[in-house]
Amino acid sequence: MKAKISACLLLLICSYSYAQIDQYTYRRELPGITGQWHKIVLPEEVFGKVSPDLSDIRIFGLTESNDTIEASYILQHKTEKVLRTEVNFKLLNTTYNEKGYYFTMEVPTEDSVNQIMLNFKQDNFDWKLSLEGSQNQQEWFTIVDDYRILSIKNPETSYQFTKVTFPETKYRYFRVLIKSKEKPDLSFAKIEFNKVTNGSYNKYPIEKSESIEDKKQKLTLVEIGLKAPVPISSIKIDIQNTFDYYRPITISYISDSVKTEKGWKYQYRQLTSGTLSSFEKNEFVFESTVLQKLKISIYNQDNTPLTVHKLTAKGYVHELIARFTEPATYFLAYGNKKANKPNYDIERFASKIPDTLTALNFGKEQLIDQKEVLVTEPLFKNKNWLWALMTVLIIVLGWFSVKMIKTK
Repeated sequence: MKAKISACLLLLICSYSYAQIDQYTYRRELPGITGQWHKIVLPEEVFGKVSPDLSDIRIFGLTESNDTIEASYILQHKTEKVLRTEVNFKLLNTTYNEKGYYFTMEVPTEDSVNQIMLNFKQDNFDWKLSLEGSQNQQEWFTIVDDYRILSIKNPETSYQFTKVTFPETKYRYFRVLIKSKEKPDLSFAKIEFNKVTNGSYNKYPIEKSESIEDKKQKLTLVEIGLKAPVPISSIKIDIQNTFDYYRPITISYISDSVKTEKGWKYQYRQLTSGTLSSFEKNEFVFESTVLQKLKISIYNQDNTPLTVHKLTAKGYVHELIARFTEPATYFLAYGNKKANKPNYDIERFASKIPDTLTALNFGKEQLIDQKEVLVTEPLFKNKNWLWALMTVLIIVLGWFSVKMIKTK
């Protein structure tokens, strides 16, 4: 009796609903499938119609028997890859003459190098250096000359640029000459070889750019608008001014907007922060984010505002590595804000994917007919009836329990 009443209670307090989650707004046919594995480079127009995390992308197939199947895929960003290898060395001696201070290093192996990282105990300096290489310490060859290194530390700024980069080279001995009257107090150094595998990028034209000087807050605001939402992973800022500068900077994007009586109110989310400097390329890299509007804040402090000459927005190429296991007519489907990110087992066997894949072309974008979502009404629309019935059932259960105790 108790089991029956408990089952009835669970049945009554639950309401059942059924909804089709595979409702997508757009599709593009994928012709030319000839093998099990293919790659699909996502077109630019897709990004403005999908969720920000690209979770609502699917590959569906329609078989001859009108069955719908789903093909697995892995989403990849064609990012650049940097393999850093630290090279062992010995600091042989430190000397000086009228030219400056010398630091001689020995690399006991035949490894190639292309970067030396220097770290000094001094907080504030502005020095130029030259780097030479030799096989026998008798004949020296210039690798870089008049290379500027800098460190600035004060209550407003903390900035250091002491990385010396140069083309790949092999020498047993390296000699750094720092052209300074003050003795550099070298705390440590690193010699590295960095192997860079270039990524694949799309450059996106900037449709609108506006600079605003906020004299009260001592900053320059640069607002950027793109033609459509696209995945951006780096912003390069070219400054027109020829004098030296180093300014703190933050890059944000509009993540949400609300229309009010006074107009649109935007909510910004920070992408990255750093230092805008005349010593570096001023290319800021961050996690790939689908966006359309950005804001760059340059903090001038008491300095002359900078003039932005050119802005370049780039984003990694996004591609799907797809596996097709059954013959069918396949489509790329997207546009479903309720869809969750798929979980495919091929992510655990990525090593078995062929190195060379044929890219699939796209058909024209088509709207998908939306099916009506079927919802089964709850047994009781009015919650008061449900609570009343639950009260009655609880009383009945209590009565049966008391009766059983008295019987024992």
